[in-house]
Amino acid sequence: MEQKIRFEIGNREIDDDDYFVVIEPVFLSVSIYDGPVRYEEDLARFSNEQRLMLACHWYLSEVNNGGHDQFYYNSTGIVWKDTAKGFAAISAGEAVAIVEESVRRLGGNPSLDREERQEQVDQMNPQFDDLDNELFKLEEKFDFDEAIMGFIRAHRQRFFFSGFVEQP
Repeated sequence: MEQKIRFEIGNREIDDDDYFVVIEPVFLSVSIYDGPVRYEEDLARFSNEQRLMLACHWYLSEVNNGGHDQFYYNSTGIVWKDTAKGFAAISAGEAVAIVEESVRRLGGNPSLDREERQEQVDQMNPQFDDLDNELFKLEEKFDFDEAIMGFIRAHRQRFFFSGFVEQP
């Protein structure tokens, strides 16, 4: 049974230091599991800025947990196009380059369909260890949380949210 949760995201939440609190309504509302049509439908009620920061969150979470292999093999790979745009938006050019290289290693256009993308990964067997390590080194000198919060604060009205989301 799904439970509806009310969220109020305003200046107080944005002026705090936890970007996830700000994007949590998007995180809970957007399915990465049911294909690209559903993904786009779920994103329709949110701003482009919210969309991009959600993609950055998913990418960082997955790569830090299991590398690029995990990011692309899991449902999270559906956000790959938005990830590079999100990193560009927060002025993380080195991260953009890492994402773009990982995309190139998957033929330049990883499928947004999970099963097709998994087949691409299986067939191409890209090696991502160097890119995983590049990201880990980048995280030592670039504070992604701070950059994401800076972007959110600079575009605060695009992150305001008042309403209900369903939590499974």
